[in-house]
Amino acid sequence: MLLAVVLLLIASYTSTLHAWWQQRSDIQATKAEIATRQQAIVELEDQIDRWDDPAYVKQQAKERFGWVSPGEVGYRVIGSDGKVQGADVPTLDAPPARTDPDWYDKLWGSVKEAGKEPSATPTTDPEPDKVLKDQ
Repeated sequence: MLLAVVLLLIASYTSTLHAWWQQRSDIQATKAEIATRQQAIVELEDQIDRWDDPAYVKQQAKERFGWVSPGEVGYRVIGSDGKVQGADVPTLDAPPARTDPDWYDKLWGSVKEAGKEPSATPTTDPEPDKVLKDQ
């Protein structure tokens, strides 16, 4: 009987110990995530501070877009294939693809068109009376 009580107590404490261990590992993972996010925040704030500096903006414009300051001469080496050689050359993105309007835009367009007065359109078909007379 005493053995059964001891086994029951061990079983109940095991589940409690397992829950405690799981929560402890969750807390450690959360602390690690908080530390990485705080580091990312510091890096982003540093980047914001750099973009507030006009010299950094000027440097980025020169590097990314190949801009030159007044009085400077910019050079690009063009290969025999007609493409710019050397460093990464920035290119413009393709224009966004045209998408079909959503169903509610089509519906609203038909509601607006339904409220307009119909316009008289000239017909190119011959008049029915003339066709009958010719036959």
